[in-house]
Amino acid sequence: MEHNRFLARARGRGVNPVVYWLSRAILEPFFLVYFRMSRIGNEHIPRTGGVIIAANHRSFLDPFVIGTLVHRPVYFVAKRELFTRRFPAWWLSSLGAFPVDRGHGDRDAMETARRILERGDCVVIFPEGTRMRPGALGNPRRGVGRLALETGVPIVPVAVFGTEDIRTGWRIRPHKVRLRCGAPLQFPRVEESSPQLARGVIDRVWACVELQWEWLGGTAPLRRAAIVG
Repeated sequence: MEHNRFLARARGRGVNPVVYWLSRAILEPFFLVYFRMSRIGNEHIPRTGGVIIAANHRSFLDPFVIGTLVHRPVYFVAKRELFTRRFPAWWLSSLGAFPVDRGHGDRDAMETARRILERGDCVVIFPEGTRMRPGALGNPRRGVGRLALETGVPIVPVAVFGTEDIRTGWRIRPHKVRLRCGAPLQFPRVEESSPQLARGVIDRVWACVELQWEWLGGTAPLRRAAIVG
């Protein structure tokens, strides 16, 4: 199928350096000026070696603003529907995006992410699986935990705040965007993780994402009250 070509590109030659750095040279100043973007804690992201950036997801712009946190290419999953038209598919693939079939446990996309990490590159993943409505963060899926366990790479929790307010229909309006990174989390590598292990990892990571989110002013999740007596 057509999307296999984009998976193969991400696994093989990766980003198009000219397209990537030219796009970044245009987008980063735009974000800094138009969205008054601020970035806190990006020194926590390793400059070399495989790393997962686990972040909340509110806007189609999230991968691009997160990409400005590091001075190297980042790879990210995008819904396969974005790869049906030639130019958007080419541009996204050149920037490091690869398609995922959302809601179906896409093994090909996970294998692509694994290969990218094992060769020492950076992958951005949104554990919620899709863009969420305003309010508290959604529930994370355990696939990111499995990926971290089976590759042994660190996970950096990142909160993105404000991107849900920048779009009204097709109009992009100025609104302050803030990002905050937590310290990387490292877990022992295993050959094959169990669902319970993967869930334990992502729950710990997601608690750190929620901490960054609340620090930025985001809505806190509902938490169970302790039962006494």
